[in-house]
Amino acid sequence: MMGGYLARATWLHRLPAGLKLAMIAAISIALLPVQDWRWLALCLALVGAVYVALGREAMRRLGLFKPLLPLLIIIGGLQGLSNRWEDGASVVLRLLVMVLTADLVTMTTTMTALMRAVEPLFRLLRPLGVNSRKIALAVALVLRFIPVLLANWRAREEAWRARSRRRVPLKLVVLFLIETLRLADHVGEALDARGYGRTRRQP
Repeated sequence: MMGGYLARATWLHRLPAGLKLAMIAAISIALLPVQDWRWLALCLALVGAVYVALGREAMRRLGLFKPLLPLLIIIGGLQGLSNRWEDGASVVLRLLVMVLTADLVTMTTTMTALMRAVEPLFRLLRPLGVNSRKIALAVALVLRFIPVLLANWRAREEAWRARSRRRVPLKLVVLFLIETLRLADHVGEALDARGYGRTRRQP
């Protein structure tokens, strides 16, 4: 579960989790109105420079996003065919910047730090009966699981291509979904075994 975390401490590890999450939100909002693909390409180059600054281990993680390429090509192609090729390029570049920026945060922030950063945001919902700690845990798990799931899919895809030159079959996707659900079930059992979420007995 912690496979997405970069164990070697870097300068990005030292930044507060709340600040990094706020930067993700600010960057995402700022990129939405940008339509010039050249500016978006510059942003992607800056994000790539951050990966380079974090070292080889961080750069190797870029391979995890290889399964996203077909989806990005489809999205960009459809956008380009319905409008201009520049629009397709802008959509793809914007998505890449957002995804890679989010990955920078998840690989340099522990789950505990993520939970502490997002939990205050949900405390306002306590009057409605919402458990802010559970919601914070769910958000942290989603952020942490994305690179793990990408790595699992990549392993399955490479194993298939090593055996066959045919396209990845639908049954491989089904098996991946089953494995993902099984993994979620194991995480739930682990949390239950640790007594997470149980009501403490009053002395």
